[in-house]
Amino acid sequence: MSTLLIDQISKRYEKKRWALKDISLRLDSGVLGLVGPNGAGKTTLLRMLATLLTPGNGTIYWNGQDILKRPELLRRELGYLPQDFGIYPQLTAREFLTYIGELKGLRGLHLKRRISTVLEQMNLTSSANERLRTYSGGMIRRIGIAQALLNDPHLLILDEPTAGLDPAERVRFREIITSLDGERLIILSTHIITDVEVMATEIALLQQGQLLWFGSTDALLGDAQECVWSLTLDADDFERLRNRYHISTVLRRGREITLRLVSSARPHPNATSVEPTLEEAYLFISSQIPNRKEAIPIK
Repeated sequence: MSTLLIDQISKRYEKKRWALKDISLRLDSGVLGLVGPNGAGKTTLLRMLATLLTPGNGTIYWNGQDILKRPELLRRELGYLPQDFGIYPQLTAREFLTYIGELKGLRGLHLKRRISTVLEQMNLTSSANERLRTYSGGMIRRIGIAQALLNDPHLLILDEPTAGLDPAERVRFREIITSLDGERLIILSTHIITDVEVMATEIALLQQGQLLWFGSTDALLGDAQECVWSLTLDADDFERLRNRYHISTVLRRGREITLRLVSSARPHPNATSVEPTLEEAYLFISSQIPNRKEAIPIK
């Protein structure tokens, strides 16, 4: 079983601003959904785990080995897709994957087989010999996912992997991730909560550089029970409520508006409690603890 231990890591870019503050997590095989608003520290954390950025404080262990001292031990087993993924536009997809594979130490027939496998997984076989400069944004994202999978990694780190993918491509990506076999850890950072809902076994919520919540998707939904409400009202009442609560959905029918909102207390006499979605549970947790200071202990 693969184990990643993050022990009290912090990073400060400016004197008074922490990008990360005292983050501690123990992660075993499975899929972690890393969520949080822009500027929460998600990309900074992923870059540390990918050995591209050194924390100011703390330690990271991969299967018991300190990757800050010996990063090569993790890099052999790492697949990484950054949020801003660069390509060589003059190369074909097959040439690009060959180049990346050789950098990862793959050779010969094994490399050719892995290239064929990831091209098929990402539905790029028919365009494998076309130059990357002819690819659409969604196809570039798919080639990025393909290169991350190329060495069949035990730790797969994906930063906004479905950005730019159309709905069919997003569904295909979810199927690929959920079908990956073996004892591996996948860390998926995304703003698309439905991706997390389908794929993740655990969720970590970052906000303002701090770890606010960590647990299973079921536990997150459980923490938001009786905190999501359905309500139908007129436009004037809606205007009075809209700035006081997190509103998740709105359906207008003339002057009448049906909505769902997040609140720990009944927001209106006519409001009815409803089962939360994962996105609504995320909104509830993030609104309840915006300034939490203590670090989450290692699980």
